[in-house]
Amino acid sequence: MPIRAGVEAAEEVLGEYEEESRPSIKLVLERVEARLQAVFGAGTVPLPKRTAGYRWMQELERRQPTFRLSTKRNREIAERPGGACGKLRPTRPGEYLLMDTTRLDVFAFGPVTLKWVQAELTVAMDWYTRCITGIRVTPVSTKAVDAAAVLFQTYRPRPIPSTWPREAAWPDHGIPRAVLIDAEAAHGPITGAVGPALAPETLIVDHGKIYLSEYLTSVCQRLGISIQPARLRTGRDKGPIERFFRTLREDLLQVLPGYKGPDIHSRGLNPEKDAFFFLHELEAIIREWVAVVYHRRPHSGLVDPHLPKLNLSPTAMFEHGLARAGYIEVPRDPDLAYEFLKVKMRTVQHYGVEIDGRRYNGEGLEGLRDMAGSDVELAKRRHPFCIDPDDITRIYFRDRERTWHTLRWEHAPGLQMPLSEEALQFARRLAAKQYTYPNDKLAVSLLLERWNLGLGNSLVERRMALRLSREQRAVEIPEKTATTVDTLPSVTHVMSLPAQAEPPAAEAAPVVEEGDDDGDSLEELDEEIDFYATALKDIDD
Repeated sequence: MPIRAGVEAAEEVLGEYEEESRPSIKLVLERVEARLQAVFGAGTVPLPKRTAGYRWMQELERRQPTFRLSTKRNREIAERPGGACGKLRPTRPGEYLLMDTTRLDVFAFGPVTLKWVQAELTVAMDWYTRCITGIRVTPVSTKAVDAAAVLFQTYRPRPIPSTWPREAAWPDHGIPRAVLIDAEAAHGPITGAVGPALAPETLIVDHGKIYLSEYLTSVCQRLGISIQPARLRTGRDKGPIERFFRTLREDLLQVLPGYKGPDIHSRGLNPEKDAFFFLHELEAIIREWVAVVYHRRPHSGLVDPHLPKLNLSPTAMFEHGLARAGYIEVPRDPDLAYEFLKVKMRTVQHYGVEIDGRRYNGEGLEGLRDMAGSDVELAKRRHPFCIDPDDITRIYFRDRERTWHTLRWEHAPGLQMPLSEEALQFARRLAAKQYTYPNDKLAVSLLLERWNLGLGNSLVERRMALRLSREQRAVEIPEKTATTVDTLPSVTHVMSLPAQAEPPAAEAAPVVEEGDDDGDSLEELDEEIDFYATALKDIDD
């Protein structure tokens, strides 16, 4: 009875530290003694000596870990279910798609501020094959538009760069219907579908804000993808993609300059001084490592039940899945990229469409402007307009004939580069501090002026500059190399939106005349050198 009472009191005390900081064995023994005295009275239940008490705690550590492992691991063990739980078992490629975001354990360089910056990696993985279907590296934090861009890469993989070795493998987890033989034309009418209608079928995500946002859920709804959220604080529900992050860190990131380690206790003295890879360069390195190394290396988690000792790589598992379940049919719509943009319902006024205080106008709105003052219900007068949060200078609209049109922002002719939504919000707050009645044109002018004077002075400005720096880089790329997707960050470039009609000549942005192949003029090179010299001087000061 005394021993049992002491063990029960010890288990009760240990259970109270499931969500608390890790205590010492001495403190737990003292609390057990105080608990027994409070319940049974002083001297009623004898306590073991110090050596025996420590030995008891070591035995109880096996049942309820508290002292040896990290507190995070202790919480995960404490939250385990009592019995065995079932699990999702993929049976074919495209059935389940895992998606997650992690902060990379390596610093990168901002191309404008020339300072180190935190980088986050968003990855999509096919559960059956363990193949990576989408990758995107973002500065500071990830937004819902970045998750949608990664999901789009599953439907439209990026072309393989010519610089990759011949053995690089990046399987396409979907084949358009146009390249398949029509079974009905060859064998006559058949019943049932030839294969899965969409790829992927189910998206497994955690409870992050970007994955449960209206943006991403509406995209999945339009494409017929079901969302299966993982359990709260249960990383093993997405075990394969969590293991991929660890493999990436151990095989690639730790050999790169700017590596900071998995936690603060593993960080070097000054890893920031070695960070020199830009964000788009870091993404290109990770993408090539996946194609050359990860997709071609045998994976212990890829097992065929009929041949349990056969080592399969993600590429071999993909071929095995195609032989087992057939090809995956994906939508062949050339305008598929528009389905991955944010959608807002708005009415059409005589001046065009107004979204968040911005007015857009263009072709395709004829016949809809006169409905504002009619007796038609509001629900029927509202139309969907697609917005790219990384480039709000234009929106996209589909008319009744299923033809897409581009509507331009009224202040877009004054800009020669994309403008993100959050950058405009920051510009409005910046203008409101100096002027009583600021407008968008004044706000954009002040924002551009501030960027020219000095970038990255505050955390908000630094985040805007890091994101827009990649967009400015995309604009500066010559026309003949503008299809290099590794340097195009905005969702309109990543998703390869179809070309739209050019605006009238009066509203068109200035066009650079074609010259010789030697590059920029001497005057432009001198201005660029002066800019970076000033930026480096500001950093040194």
